[in-house]
Amino acid sequence: MLEDIKKDAAARMAKCAQQFQADLRKLRTGRAHPSLVENIKVDYYGTETPLSQIANVAVEDGRTLVVTPWDKSAIQSVEKAIYKSDLGLTPNTAGAVIRLPLPPLTEERRRDITKVVRADAEGARVAVRNVRRDVLQDVKELLKEKLIGQDDEKKAQEDIQKLTDKYVAEIEQHLAAKEKEIMQV
Repeated sequence: MLEDIKKDAAARMAKCAQQFQADLRKLRTGRAHPSLVENIKVDYYGTETPLSQIANVAVEDGRTLVVTPWDKSAIQSVEKAIYKSDLGLTPNTAGAVIRLPLPPLTEERRRDITKVVRADAEGARVAVRNVRRDVLQDVKELLKEKLIGQDDEKKAQEDIQKLTDKYVAEIEQHLAAKEKEIMQV
């Protein structure tokens, strides 16, 4: 019973850390990476569709992304979606290919991105702590119903705290790596 609760807690905390990692991949750090634009929603025949489902996104060089829509009639829709995104990119269309040059990041923009990363990290840490709170509440319910003893409750609390510390440290590690990557010129 307690082992199931601990496994559930570990899985939910791991999801929080993985979601934070996925959010970090979407942030612009000055280098071209397909994940920057893959989730942009494009109005494709009246349906909001992720760019990755209607086009191939590749890296041409360190500062340029190349978007090649599979359907040539979708080029204008893709351009419009890229303009509307908050990435600040200007698409250059050449026939069936859209090039997205990434301008170099200014120091001020790097600091702004770092603030966003720190806020995301805090959100991930809060999510992990919320999982801990929920799981500890479940353990207390088991104690109230006399399904476990006080020794088992203490041990479970310690184990859950160790899990929480592990995943918070993992989030901190990803945060430090991303900040270093962002501030690198």
